[in-house]
Amino acid sequence: MTAPRYPSLFEINTRAWLFRLSQEAGQPVTLATVHDATLDDLARRGFDWIWLLSVWRTGAASRAVSRGNPAWQAEFRTALPDLTQDDVCGSGFAISAYEVDEALGGKAALAAFRTRLAVRGLRLMLDFVPNHTALDHPWTKTHPDFYIEGSEQALAAQPENYCRIDTDQGPRILAHGRDPNFPGWPDTLQLNYANPALQAAQMAELATIAQQCDGVRCDMAMLALPEVFQRTWGLAPAPFWPEAIAAVRKTHRGFTFLAEAYWDLEWELQQQGFDYCYDKRLYDRLRHADAGAIRAHFEAGLDYQDRLARFLENHDEPRAAAVFPRPRHKAAAIVTYFAPGLRFFHQGQFEGAQVRVPVHLRRAAVEAPNADIVAFYDRLLAALRTETFRKGAWLSIPPQPAWDGNPTWQDFISYAWQSPDGGRYVVVVNYSDHQGQCRLRLPFDGLSGRQFRLVDMMGSEVYLRDGGELVEPGLYIDLGAWRFNLFRLDPALAVSG
Repeated sequence: MTAPRYPSLFEINTRAWLFRLSQEAGQPVTLATVHDATLDDLARRGFDWIWLLSVWRTGAASRAVSRGNPAWQAEFRTALPDLTQDDVCGSGFAISAYEVDEALGGKAALAAFRTRLAVRGLRLMLDFVPNHTALDHPWTKTHPDFYIEGSEQALAAQPENYCRIDTDQGPRILAHGRDPNFPGWPDTLQLNYANPALQAAQMAELATIAQQCDGVRCDMAMLALPEVFQRTWGLAPAPFWPEAIAAVRKTHRGFTFLAEAYWDLEWELQQQGFDYCYDKRLYDRLRHADAGAIRAHFEAGLDYQDRLARFLENHDEPRAAAVFPRPRHKAAAIVTYFAPGLRFFHQGQFEGAQVRVPVHLRRAAVEAPNADIVAFYDRLLAALRTETFRKGAWLSIPPQPAWDGNPTWQDFISYAWQSPDGGRYVVVVNYSDHQGQCRLRLPFDGLSGRQFRLVDMMGSEVYLRDGGELVEPGLYIDLGAWRFNLFRLDPALAVSG
């Protein structure tokens, strides 16, 4: 079976997931002992990738920071009112070693899990954190030169960005990992990409990870770009990603790289070898409810769009159900997941979870599923399993005014999908808080002289339409606020002459 052009990825918070499965089973569940039915369900839903968040070891020093930081503790208690210190296991991005945490079953359990996924046609993605390590990574002792070093003056002036670390070469002042817009993460230390030996060591880490999975999600990937690193630290490193990605693919053909990317650097990272980059701009435009800006976003070429990861939530963003009111949540999901690119879903999204789980915690709040959201995503995932949406061709449909003087056409976002086997679909969303009308001139060949049934795959509507009318003046659409249709075009009787 050929790989889909437009795959789907499901992000799982591994520690919280296994904790819940253990509670439900009444005994410890590791990656090796996840029930077959659970994996069967992941395959049934149509995912191609499972991203296991936070499988690597977090050290005691970084965990102690998580347990002692007052601001973080307040965040943890908001997410988990009955928090205990045992629930705080340290950030999954403060990594002390790329070794599978023994609490999750260790390296053998991960290998068994990957094999079981593969049997079901699923590929495994894991984390790579290029920018920083935990406070107690072995390199802090043996290779302090791998880190950005500070001074007494820097520590005094910016205590939030530097700390004192004991190394095998004596005490050093090292920088906390950070991006240039925010204070440092106090449970991490910043790696120095201007040191060629550090780059070589990071490539070796990537090689180790690549033996254990089929792809990596690279945390804050743009921070390793030379121009960003120089702006942040005043040092000019050689490019890291092109050589690192090429080295992995030399040994692991087809290995996939997903970049967490911001600041309009997605194209740059794609050119450096990434298969996919986060599409944060689409997410932001959906939150701002700017239909015109969303349509403009989809005017980019497919050489760019096909390599964007479209999402409504992830472990960093608020829960979609918490920031998108119910009708708008559904409209945003239709826009997002029927666009080209990698379809990126997050654990808890399908149930309408409201509480984001901090990556420092091993446990999530227990929330009752929202039956309406569950039913909606069941239908959405079933539609996405259609071959046309996985392997077909996508076209934007520019909405047209329904009649002169009616500006509501500007609130619509619409696409067409087609495949060589004859599959033809129309996706249309009124992305506004009021009723709207438009015309859609469908871009399919061979419509004139025939009739078509338009069957809504996300609802119950069925319409009979003349094919010529679908081309000129176009399919008439009248939708309420945040409403949508996902029409399948089925040929009906020929028009008699």
